[in-house]
Amino acid sequence: MPIEIFAYCTHREPAAPEFPHEPVFVRDYSTPGFVEHLMSLVQDLFQAEEGEISQSVYAVCRHLQRTNVLVAMKVDGEHIEAVAPWAWKSNAILFLPDRSIRDPNGAVLYDPSTRQPESHAQIPFLPDARQRKAQSEVELRNRLIDTPDSLPPVISEHEVTLRSPDDVVWRMLALFVVAVRAESLASGKPIPIEALREKSPLAFQALSPWETAFLNDPSPEESAVSAAGWRYESLATLQWALGMQTNLPFPDSICDVPEAARLMIEIPARQMIESKTLRGTAEILDALDLNFRLLWAARDAAIRETELPAGIEGGVITERQHALNWLTYFENADWDEVDIPS
Repeated sequence: MPIEIFAYCTHREPAAPEFPHEPVFVRDYSTPGFVEHLMSLVQDLFQAEEGEISQSVYAVCRHLQRTNVLVAMKVDGEHIEAVAPWAWKSNAILFLPDRSIRDPNGAVLYDPSTRQPESHAQIPFLPDARQRKAQSEVELRNRLIDTPDSLPPVISEHEVTLRSPDDVVWRMLALFVVAVRAESLASGKPIPIEALREKSPLAFQALSPWETAFLNDPSPEESAVSAAGWRYESLATLQWALGMQTNLPFPDSICDVPEAARLMIEIPARQMIESKTLRGTAEILDALDLNFRLLWAARDAAIRETELPAGIEGGVITERQHALNWLTYFENADWDEVDIPS
């Protein structure tokens, strides 16, 4: 009797199954209701955990959030072993009729009755993502920074979608005007909003709701001024992503604020919007993976109330992660809603 399999593939272009099977359907982001379906699955898993999310369920939810293609098929039992090689290449987890969730080899990642995985089950990650993780770990060990092996790879080149250069430039314009306003408030010499609007009218078209509220507040809270001032780090990260900054230095000091500002002032906004291109995807993901592990190290040190390793600056790392997560569509969140878990 055929087994119906629902394969949730994070690979943007999973290969066509070459083993005997009966196709049922293929769905992706162009399919109405696809995003809502994925969100519903994640919510159902969270609710089943009753507020105590296990590491294995969290990993399954992260995989679902990265899913690009859902392939449904029926496979006879005699051909079921042929599913595994295809599932590994497609970076798929498998939902079966018994409501269990399996890894490509068929090991149980989630059992609805016990809510426990099999000890040998593993969430799949594509080879370039695993290699990137290993590369980051070596670089950090050379700086005497140890991170747990359980910390997963970040998204693969074959999974990720990057924001457009146009979107990045608009975001930079907003970040710059917000950071300048915060800097002026912190110095006790606030620049009037109308002066900022006159100088950079396009920036005011790109503001997030939080940024709009901040700029419209004549006397924002000190915490809001501090948060907005840190946006120079997000700005410098996005400038690097667009090739405006030559490198993204190790985060043991704050960015060169005058240089970040100079670049925004000297290059007309229209010119930036019309002419910029992003760095290569691999280079951006290398930065994301390294910073993701540094974020864990910074938070671990804060929890243990010890000195941050290698002189890293927690605020710099946090802002970089915000910018890079936004750039890579982490959870498809808008700027104000970007999460930065570690």
